[in-house]
Amino acid sequence: MNQPTEPKADKSGVRRHNLSLVLRTVHDAGETTRAAVAARVGLTRPAVSSLVEQLLDLGFLVESGKTFSGQAGRPGTVLKPADTGPAGLGVEINVDYVTACVVDLTGTDRVRRTERLDNRAAGAPEVLARAARLAADVLDTAAGRHLAPVAAGLALPGLVSAGAVRQAPNLGWYGVDAERLFGEALAAVRPGAARLPLSSDNEANMAALAELWFGTLGDVRTFLHLTGEIGVGGAIVVHGELLRGAHGFAGEIGHLVVDAEGPLCRCGSRGCLERYAGQSALLDAARAPGIPELTDRAEAGEPRALAALAEAGRMLGRALSGAVNLLDPEAVVLGGIYPRLMPWLVPALAGELSARVVSGLWTPEAGRLRAASAATDASRGAAALVLHDVLADPLAYAAAAGA
Repeated sequence: MNQPTEPKADKSGVRRHNLSLVLRTVHDAGETTRAAVAARVGLTRPAVSSLVEQLLDLGFLVESGKTFSGQAGRPGTVLKPADTGPAGLGVEINVDYVTACVVDLTGTDRVRRTERLDNRAAGAPEVLARAARLAADVLDTAAGRHLAPVAAGLALPGLVSAGAVRQAPNLGWYGVDAERLFGEALAAVRPGAARLPLSSDNEANMAALAELWFGTLGDVRTFLHLTGEIGVGGAIVVHGELLRGAHGFAGEIGHLVVDAEGPLCRCGSRGCLERYAGQSALLDAARAPGIPELTDRAEAGEPRALAALAEAGRMLGRALSGAVNLLDPEAVVLGGIYPRLMPWLVPALAGELSARVVSGLWTPEAGRLRAASAATDASRGAAALVLHDVLADPLAYAAAAGA
């Protein structure tokens, strides 16, 4: 009886995989040579040279003109990711602002626009149309800089699933088909973008990915990320991957109840974390018109401001201690408004963690509370998510990049 034979590997599939392997290797190195890539990926130098030439032709790599001699043999020409051509568009919609940016293959934020306005005063179609107009402006600027976004990522507040916002209580959105509405609005103001692939996710998840890929976490790959805005968003990263949960809704720490008898929340529950540590709650408690004024008053030692920040810190610590006991992260990263407020939040927050975390590893001296990096917001994470898809399969995006 003849034994069944295993199917032979498809040559085009193997080459596609190897193109990704070489592109990711150069991307991770920043600058390198063909010889160094070959040594790193385990392919022959002729095979790597052939792959590199194709990536150069497609516009994903460039040669810098410099040479580098780090191994035996002749010095090699330095390769690096292209800073023109393929790029990612990221758009973030939040309660009081909209941001759009374009990030190139090197990970550099090349174009950025932000409009600050109260999106609670408008319906979802109007807000998404505003975001589309801002994105179109960014795309026009990017084109003038020889950048060609190949896809767009949309960072949205609330529970996001299959391109729709299931609920975003702070905006009053329920069952909003956000991807479709944004895509139609973008095509209306910039017809050339009609075929731009679009994906979406929760804005806290996007901010956490930006911190993972562009932040200053070093070797930390398992962490909780909190974003303080009007509400409080959360994301969980485990071994470098988002923990999404069964339905994609993991991380909603802003609606974790810290006081069952507390004030009513927009979500319908009582005593949610964001009713104590969200931007609106903090400003109301401190009777401050904005975060800069709150910071000024705290620096001046105003009792009401200090009390509001201490209470927010305690409630953050109460919520985070439960999350730390459950998930055992290496660090907690505080983003949004929190980095500016950490001098006053951290004492009470760290005290709660020290008292409540059972491992004993979360003392104030442990340094596990981190401020988010300055340039790691959700819009950049959304754009970077596009680029990770490009790195995984450059041929799938070659035509969109104009190659």
